[in-house]
Amino acid sequence: MKKKLDLECTQEGFANGVAPGFPLNDQEKSDMIEQATKAYGKFLDALKCDWRNDPNSNDTPRRVAKAYVNDLWAGRYTAMSPITSFPSDGYDGIVIERNIPLTSMCSHHHQTIGGVVHIGYITSEKGTVVGLSKLNRIVEHFGRRGAIQEQLTTAIHQAVDKICEDNLGVIITIVATHNCVSCRGIKHKGAAMVTTKASGVFRHNGNDARQEFFNSLKINNGGHQI
Repeated sequence: MKKKLDLECTQEGFANGVAPGFPLNDQEKSDMIEQATKAYGKFLDALKCDWRNDPNSNDTPRRVAKAYVNDLWAGRYTAMSPITSFPSDGYDGIVIERNIPLTSMCSHHHQTIGGVVHIGYITSEKGTVVGLSKLNRIVEHFGRRGAIQEQLTTAIHQAVDKICEDNLGVIITIVATHNCVSCRGIKHKGAAMVTTKASGVFRHNGNDARQEFFNSLKINNGGHQI
């Protein structure tokens, strides 16, 4: 069955929330790109960049505007397709999807955040399970915005918790590197940030379900160790 749920947990208009009027139609997106193109051109002017006469930069304002609307911040403007969930048919074990690719953007400096998301939940016998690819869609929907990793972890957790009805617990772990750390400030490359949000049976350290989740991440885990 397909469900349309309100999965948002952040104030409308914030970088990690939806834009006013969400979802935007094609014309509204086109108008936004036009306005952002002009604004970014002025931004480059303020930085004393002769972008108009530079053959490598003379279309940069439009490229940047399109990238934000269609890719980098797409989750603020474009609705996610309805979520498909199914009866668990008595299954009451743990469900884990590991290594979901994450591309996001730091809302502080507008630098990229890249890494992986691990999602686990336990359904009740009368609960629901979600189509596997929909977990990836949830990550994309909330990742393609401005955010800080702590907020992003919470947003994904709350969405999965709502969609997987009557679950016994949800746990989300994100392992990511931040370009704002590697290219500015301290300029340290390779430092990774780990955030975890857990509820239900995953909440307490030493819990068997929590241990099973973290143990699973150590098995053929693509180099990302917890």
